[in-house]
Amino acid sequence: MIHLASRVPDPAVRRLTATLYGYAFLSDLVLLYPLYVVFFADTGLSVGQISSLFVIWSAAGILFEVPSGAWADVVSRRLLLCLAPLVTAAGFALWVLLPSYPAFAVGFLLWGAGGALVSGALEALVWTELDRLGAVGRYARVLGRARTAGVLGVVVSGVLAGPVLAVGGYPAVGAASVLACLLATIVAVRFPEHRPPADARVDAPVQAGVPAPASGHDPAAAVRPVAAAMPGDREPDGSPPDDEGDLGWWDTLRAGVAQVRTRPPVRSAVLLVAVVAADWGALDEYSPLLALDTGVRAEVVPLLLLLLWAGVTVGGLLAGVGERLGRRGYAALLGLVGVGLAGGALTGRPAGFVLLALGFGAAQLATVLADARLQARITGNSRATVTSLAGMATDLLIIGTYAGYGLLATVVGNAVAFAVTAGPYLVLGLVLLTRRRPTVVPASSTAAAAHGPR
Repeated sequence: MIHLASRVPDPAVRRLTATLYGYAFLSDLVLLYPLYVVFFADTGLSVGQISSLFVIWSAAGILFEVPSGAWADVVSRRLLLCLAPLVTAAGFALWVLLPSYPAFAVGFLLWGAGGALVSGALEALVWTELDRLGAVGRYARVLGRARTAGVLGVVVSGVLAGPVLAVGGYPAVGAASVLACLLATIVAVRFPEHRPPADARVDAPVQAGVPAPASGHDPAAAVRPVAAAMPGDREPDGSPPDDEGDLGWWDTLRAGVAQVRTRPPVRSAVLLVAVVAADWGALDEYSPLLALDTGVRAEVVPLLLLLLWAGVTVGGLLAGVGERLGRRGYAALLGLVGVGLAGGALTGRPAGFVLLALGFGAAQLATVLADARLQARITGNSRATVTSLAGMATDLLIIGTYAGYGLLATVVGNAVAFAVTAGPYLVLGLVLLTRRRPTVVPASSTAAAAHGPR
């Protein structure tokens, strides 16, 4: 039986995607984004104090990431998506009402907590709803378009921030940021949410040699080519673990951690997401310094950065095409990321930002595909928890990248540090090309029965 829902979206799919795109756009339509560092400096903070705020921000994300993921699995993913913008808005309001280092620190704690509430819950809700509607094959391109909607929110905020600052100062910029968060909460209320029954098996992965469910619905079909990018990731016995059932918060947290710890396919997918997302996520923060090093005036820097965001936008929109990539294709994509980022940085010219845009776009596509691969391999009711573990691993790697980049840039300069930091993409691409494919093991009658009709 062919499920046409994955090709022709029905009204329920359209409602889900429209809500997702609106939520992503409004969540990033924060006029404080391009100005908060300037705001801190105008308040009298030193560079060291501003750097310490970034550490507090990252630490807050790590602290709240996994507990909030387990909460989303137990309580309501939609509830967390509604709360996240409110928590973030409280931090922004505190900044403009009481501009001081303590207020900025608490604001970053709230911002980090808000981001953690979304991370894991959003991906889990979208995957689960698309799976329920028989349209899980659209997950990669839907997520890619959602990331693009977020990028557009950042771009619009960059365009509006200057005029709003000129008219009303930082209070007006802060009020506009809070308003965008409140609108995001209103949109989040429209998210559908249907929790699976406690005794139902959720998203059982299709293993090599094991037939798809008799219903013809294959949750992993959309990312099977990308899933092959990391060979050798089979369950010891070729069958998925038992469903966790109706668990409390602590047991759900433990089940998610156990799934990452004991299942090589899930563990490798978590690591792939972390490595692919962290490196370019950290390098993005240093791109303005790279622009200045090319010799352009400060007024030209936003234009060069806009070129990078254009590349990221295209990368997100290509997710539907990219999901057809096999192991070699995904390895080549990672190679393109490394070459684009390193080559663009080493040119030392504004024209190098064309290469950088190519690298950032490829990195966005690679990140979306890695996330889709992870979602296809998660089983049971701890989906948001496992996704949050990937988010926590990403945050940890980002902090390490910040530290390493700072040391390198002090010694060899921004361009060389940028190029060296992009090197892991080339290494990972070579690993994917050289690793051997797993041996296909015929399905046992028990495994075949486990993948029968739901």
